[in-house]
Amino acid sequence: MSSDDPNQPGLVITVTESIRSFLLSASNDRRLSEELRELALTLSSAANAPYKQIRSIWMESVFDTRPGLISLFSGSNFVFTSPKPREKSEELKERLRKLKELAERKEYQELVKDITPKKDLNEPFSTYKDQIGFGLHVALTMFTGYLVGYFAFRALFNHSPIMNSAGGILGLVFGMLLETFLFIIRTSEPNLKSPSSTSRLKKNQ
Repeated sequence: MSSDDPNQPGLVITVTESIRSFLLSASNDRRLSEELRELALTLSSAANAPYKQIRSIWMESVFDTRPGLISLFSGSNFVFTSPKPREKSEELKERLRKLKELAERKEYQELVKDITPKKDLNEPFSTYKDQIGFGLHVALTMFTGYLVGYFAFRALFNHSPIMNSAGGILGLVFGMLLETFLFIIRTSEPNLKSPSSTSRLKKNQ
C-alpha cells in the first residue's frame, strides 16, 4: 500500500525521522502480524503516510518498546491534497462548444460587417401583398392588351369575328411581353422597390 497516493482516505501527515525509525523497528518486530510489518516497511520509505495506519501499528506494538504518541508525531505536519476537478459531461461539453462557435461567428461578423456587402432584405415579391399586386397588374395589362387588339382589328377588318379574336390574342401576348420586360427592369434595378417594400423600409427607419 503506497502512502504517496493522494487519494488515501483520512488524515495524511509527513513522515519524520522519529516516525520512520519507529516504522523500521516495527517492520522487524515478530510480535506484529505479517500484514502490519509489511505496512510498516512500506510506510517507512514514503514521504507522507496516513495517520490512521501509523496509529494502528503503534497500537499493536508492545507498550515497553513503542515511543510515546505525542513524541512520535512531534514535528510532523498535515498534508492537504486538492480534490480532482469535476469532469464535464459530454452534453455540457457539446453545449459549450456550440456556444463558443456561435460567439466566434458573431465576432467574425462584427469584424467584417464594414467590408462585406449587406444583404438586400427587400427582395421582389417577399410578401403576399407584393405577389397579389403583381398578379393583378399582369392580369390588368393583359386584359387591356386584349381589348386594344380586339377593337383595333375590328376597326381594320370590318367586324370579322375571327380577326377580332386574333387581334385580341395578339394584344394579350404583347401585354404579357410588355409586363415581362418591365419585371426584368424592376428586378435588375436595386433602387426600384415595390411600394410595400418602400413603406416597410420607412417604418424600420
